Amino acid sequence: MNQIETYSIVMPRAAGKASPPSPGPQTAGQDPDPADPKGIMSAPSKPETAASTGRPRSEEAHKAILDATLELLAEVGFSALTVEGVATRAGVGKATIYRRWPSKLPLVVEAFGQLPAFEACDTGSLAEDLKRMLVSYIETFNTTALAAVLPSLAGERSHNPELDELFTPVSLGRRRPLSEAFERARERGEIAADLDIDLATDIVVGPIAVTLFFKGGRLNPKSVGPMVDMALSGILVRD
Repeated sequence: MNQIETYSIVMPRAAGKASPPSPGPQTAGQDPDPADPKGIMSAPSKPETAASTGRPRSEEAHKAILDATLELLAEVGFSALTVEGVATRAGVGKATIYRRWPSKLPLVVEAFGQLPAFEACDTGSLAEDLKRMLVSYIETFNTTALAAVLPSLAGERSHNPELDELFTPVSLGRRRPLSEAFERARERGEIAADLDIDLATDIVVGPIAVTLFFKGGRLNPKSVGPMVDMALSGILVRD
């Protein structure tokens, strides 16, 4: 912030006249301001003490809330998560959370959006793009809160229409790099012009969902190569 400097022009005192009253809380060595003889406006302001309260502010508070939300989602799941619990974990008041999010639903969806998603990759080959993206995603999945948070939200959205409405665009956006890889392949002539890209994307990532939700196993990056090759080449033997 720019500091405002105040210059006071003080006329010399006439000889033999009594000195004026004390100017009040004036800084040592500083002449009084004629417009503020008591030094009220020039008195130093009281230092802010918000930082001493122990609660984060502004951007720090926002990040602390999102981090706390992800931690609790991984620990207790969506149903047991409460705004009160998030506030306690983040070290903020509930009012701080409600000023940013009207309920826990948008809070949870935004927190989920902070987790790593598929990263764009363009090697000039559809198969190579898919393999690199899936390997990177699985490695991230196994080392972040994503492994615990995603199943919790996926299970909840099936019977929570409001959560599903908020979660769907975020989920679609996170897998957008996969769709873009298919679109580039179509432009290069690697795949048919009329290919259903959404369905093709589902087929490629389907084994991940099966392992996660039905087999209950840990995702293995080594399975990506065969998974992609089989999805792209098909299962039936062709003449």
